[in-house]
Amino acid sequence: MLTACVLALSVLTAFGVWGVYGTMQSGRLALELEKTTALLQLAKAEKAATVTRLQGQLQTEQNKSLVYTRALGQLQARMFRLDALGSRLVDVASLDKSEFDFGVEPAVGGLHQPGSAVGVPVVQQSMAQVDGRLTQMDAQFAAIDYMLQSKRSQSGARPHTWPTRGGWISSRFGPRIDPFTGAQAMHYGVDIANKSGAPVLASSGGVVSFAGKMEDFGYVVDVEHGYGYQTRYAHLSGISVKIGDVVEDKQKLGKVGSTGHSTGPHIHYEVRRDGKLINPRNFLPRG
Repeated sequence: MLTACVLALSVLTAFGVWGVYGTMQSGRLALELEKTTALLQLAKAEKAATVTRLQGQLQTEQNKSLVYTRALGQLQARMFRLDALGSRLVDVASLDKSEFDFGVEPAVGGLHQPGSAVGVPVVQQSMAQVDGRLTQMDAQFAAIDYMLQSKRSQSGARPHTWPTRGGWISSRFGPRIDPFTGAQAMHYGVDIANKSGAPVLASSGGVVSFAGKMEDFGYVVDVEHGYGYQTRYAHLSGISVKIGDVVEDKQKLGKVGSTGHSTGPHIHYEVRRDGKLINPRNFLPRG
């Protein structure tokens, strides 16, 4: 009996020790598992932050590429328009085409393959090439302008006639309440209200430098008069001239309309001198 009791006590003691040891091991494993889980969650958070940062950088680069591409397109459009105008001016003025070669193939960079991304450095290089071409064209235009000016007086180039048949000034040059936003804004021309379809007339002789559509102004005609003078006729319903046309005083440029941001039939009339907008009222006949 004593032997049996000692044996049973030994067995129970062994099971107790094994149970305590197992419990301690389970607690240690649970603690290690908890630490591992925490490290895994931290790694996932760092990965998510890295992915977000890289996506942000990618989006920034894509936005840069889009901005550069849009700017390049605008420069190319301007260059093609100036090419057409320059060629017409050379023909009209009977100038030496070897000196004013607007037919030179413009340097606008290589072809963009469909579906491929346009890298920012590539677009920047193309923009630099286009800008160089525009600089060359500006020099050619300056020479043409000088040669054309020698054939007319400054007083003849100055805008001096009413830019439409009939009508009245409905909005003057300077600060005003914007009819669309209700906020105060600068008005850089005069609005001349008239019936729809009334003829729009050149306020002085010159050369048409733009004839087409603009987002805010609708159909627009710009005329270069020489000696730094330029006029603009906007919101037209139709255009009767094209880029490069030589026009005389009071020659029809188009028809009064209400295209673009407009509340009714009128023309928005601007006058520039050396690129600076000035009050057209100073150039309109009185009465």
